[in-house]
Amino acid sequence: MADDIVRALGYLCLGSRLKRIGEQVQADTQRIMEHMNVDLQAGQYPLLAAIDRLGPLSIGELSEALGVTQPGVTRAAGLLAEAGYLTARKEKGDQRIRRLSLTLEGAALIARSKREIWPAIEAAVREVCDALDGSLLDRLDQMEDALQEKPLHRRARDKEGARP
Repeated sequence: MADDIVRALGYLCLGSRLKRIGEQVQADTQRIMEHMNVDLQAGQYPLLAAIDRLGPLSIGELSEALGVTQPGVTRAAGLLAEAGYLTARKEKGDQRIRRLSLTLEGAALIARSKREIWPAIEAAVREVCDALDGSLLDRLDQMEDALQEKPLHRRARDKEGARP
């Protein structure tokens, strides 16, 4: 078997490694969903969950709530609307803004997900994380906060300026 270069390069490839882990978790989540007869992409679930939790949202608000780009949210919302899980209504005060909300089918999927699907996914992920030393979620929170406070490009620039 070949050496795992991404793992061997450590911090240099942290982004690639986190992406690889994320892709594995998404793929495994997709398998669980398929086994439970859910016709949805795993990456679309957060959109439905955000609208369920926060109520009707515009694309911009949904993008902000999820921390992802508006074009990505627009595409995913369009697919969810085509599948019958979301509906978009123009806002009364500003016809350019559309509020996304769950359809009856979307609300039913969320209700089933809360009962059956999400607990199964969460338990599987928790089992992996519980075997780790320390809380992965706490460390990820700390890392995100640190990157918000001072992004990598600024840290690298500051290190360059400190060199003799």
